Amino acid sequence: MGRGRAKAKQTKVARELKYSTGSLDPDALKRELASQGPGLSTRATDEDDEDDESEDED
Repeated sequence: MGRGRAKAKQTKVARELKYSTGSLDPDALKRELASQGPGLSTRATDEDDEDDESEDED
């Protein structure tokens, strides 16, 4: 019991996300991505390369 309100709220939020125009601030996005630094993308590729090498050795 009580699932009706929760489901209704989830449906409402989902509709808002689906149909909202959204306000994209390109400058804020650039600042956020720049603040993360280049290290995040290179770490993922380094780890992937290590995994590939270990699979070849087996």
